[in-house]
Amino acid sequence: MTKKALALEVISRLKKEYPDAKCSLDYNEAWKLLVSVRLAAQCTDARVNIVVEKLYEKFPDVNALAEAPVEEIEEIVRPCGLGKSKARDINACMRELRDKYNGQVPEDFDQLLALPGVGRKSANLIMGDVFGKPAIVTDTHCIRLCNRIGLVDHITEPKKVEMALWKIVPPEEGNDLCHRFVLHGREICSARTAPACDRCCLNDICKKRIK
Repeated sequence: MTKKALALEVISRLKKEYPDAKCSLDYNEAWKLLVSVRLAAQCTDARVNIVVEKLYEKFPDVNALAEAPVEEIEEIVRPCGLGKSKARDINACMRELRDKYNGQVPEDFDQLLALPGVGRKSANLIMGDVFGKPAIVTDTHCIRLCNRIGLVDHITEPKKVEMALWKIVPPEEGNDLCHRFVLHGREICSARTAPACDRCCLNDICKKRIK
């Protein structure tokens, strides 16, 4: 089976397994997803969803966060870890949205990537979830599963995994596939415990490259 054929089969099976896959970060505006995805680095989405409620109570919009003292942002987001750098990035990002984009999140990948604290993973998430454009979010679940399944061969650098997936995954499928990788990675193909291969819908086609 070629990698492209394998990718199509993985997409088909995970669609059936997780038909309603979506981002597990709570947001109702694009800028809030930018904030949440920055806070999610080395932190669980569940914790981020709790912390941002307190953050938005005090700073309810882009302007408020742009004008907020970094120390006050840090005090609220500290439970997410790396509070100082995350607070600094959030404040700088909101200031740039205010000053360059009239408070709106840009719909261009390179402009997103240029925002403070925004990497390829964050930019792709915004492109896919907010703007409905082709996107591949190479988080730890995606990278782990793609290597185990055999969609990529021993590649761990996020950008290289992303570029490899663009070659074999239909553009319109990438974003949802990555959300399904997250769910499958949490429920079946975990990094912290032995994967539950006996319950995996990909069992017969997976390369099982498990370290």
